Amino acid sequence: MKFQDKVIIITGASSGIGAELARQLSKYDCKLALLARRESLLSQLQDEIKQHNNNVVSIKCDVSNRQDVIAAIKKAINAFGKIDIAILNAGVNIRTRIGEFDSLAAKETFNVNVVGMMHFFEELIPKFRNYGGMFIGISSLADGRGFPLSGLYCSSKAAVTLFLESQRIELKPLNIKVITVKPGFIKTPMTDPNKFKMPFLMDVKKAAKIILKGIEKEKRTIQFPWQTVLGAKLLRIMPDPLFEMIAEKHRRST
Repeated sequence: MKFQDKVIIITGASSGIGAELARQLSKYDCKLALLARRESLLSQLQDEIKQHNNNVVSIKCDVSNRQDVIAAIKKAINAFGKIDIAILNAGVNIRTRIGEFDSLAAKETFNVNVVGMMHFFEELIPKFRNYGGMFIGISSLADGRGFPLSGLYCSSKAAVTLFLESQRIELKPLNIKVITVKPGFIKTPMTDPNKFKMPFLMDVKKAAKIILKGIEKEKRTIQFPWQTVLGAKLLRIMPDPLFEMIAEKHRRST
């Protein structure tokens, strides 16, 4: 997949991985529709990109709101004629401690991380089936185990990973490609509040380069860094009592 002449929408584009992907993609001859809830940050990014690429629009959008998604897609198509690639990056991470569980936080997490992604599949599949297209969903290497204090995030990313896998198989006959991105710890505003040690923490610029290279090669799954990938695989096959012992030590240290 080459980015030249493609129309690309990016959700969660106001900061972190989404913003850096937008910056790096703007160097290609492509058109960008940047979506996020934080309109002021989004406008700043648009102004930055317009210094060398005028083919960019910013659209305020809450991905958990289906009407917002419908309106955002319509605006992107009105601006550029169609959409070729959807990078579905919007996500939240709400940490909860013992005695602080909040079902409203659970609903927000799943509405943004999971249902928000599904809204774009619902609206774009009918369009993509006419000319092909590509979905890139941002999941996480945290999708394989239920880490303490991160149950909402881990379970939502597990749902994202399995949803993308099923859609990759279902949509293949329609020439619609689906790529799953599973990063480890990336230095972004989402991870900055973490007080625990984040092994193999990666710079967001490097992470974005890896993602874009993987998209160009049309990999089914883009996961990195390799050390965290290996660790995640070991944790996945680890006996439950051993994992729980390690996870309990982690919980006590945070």
